[in-house]
Amino acid sequence: MRKTELLKQKILTEGKVEEGGVLRVDSFLNHRLDIEFLNEVGLYFRDKFRGLGINKILTIESSGIAIATITAQYLHVPVVFAKKNVHINLPDEVYIEDVHSFTQNKNNKLVVAKKYLNKDDKILIVDDFLAKGNALKALLSMVEKAGGTVEGIGIVIEKTYQGGGDEIRKKGYNLLSLAKIKSMENGTVQFAD
Repeated sequence: MRKTELLKQKILTEGKVEEGGVLRVDSFLNHRLDIEFLNEVGLYFRDKFRGLGINKILTIESSGIAIATITAQYLHVPVVFAKKNVHINLPDEVYIEDVHSFTQNKNNKLVVAKKYLNKDDKILIVDDFLAKGNALKALLSMVEKAGGTVEGIGIVIEKTYQGGGDEIRKKGYNLLSLAKIKSMENGTVQFAD
């Protein structure tokens, strides 16, 4: 079974649409982790993005870390994750971006130490969801400030009806989503392709 079809099947059988447009996939993606499935996601991203000279994967804590880590083992590169909010144990020199979280319905400060992003970086950004694109835009801004290049963006689930993916693609980014959801009306997931 193709990896995209495998993901769609898992969304339909294990996912749950909740009030407010939230798709709960915590049984396999972002709370309880289905490692065999995540390995397939990592291999898929490796196959799609290898050959681009990627030397680092960037994601956001916490849900993106598992996907990024598994993908990194296949690309043989390190992972950097943006921390949510400023911590006392961070170095003085950091990139900070304010971002509104759809699922948490709150504002966060995303923080990455400057020593972990630089002008020589060829970045693959990986995350579990893309909706309005606020978090992704924050990561793109950090890479831009560092002078690096985003070679690709790998998303597990994109909610196309919220427009974030289209906006990012219009800017010329190489954005790939395994599953694209066009609607979740009446609690039913409908895929875009």
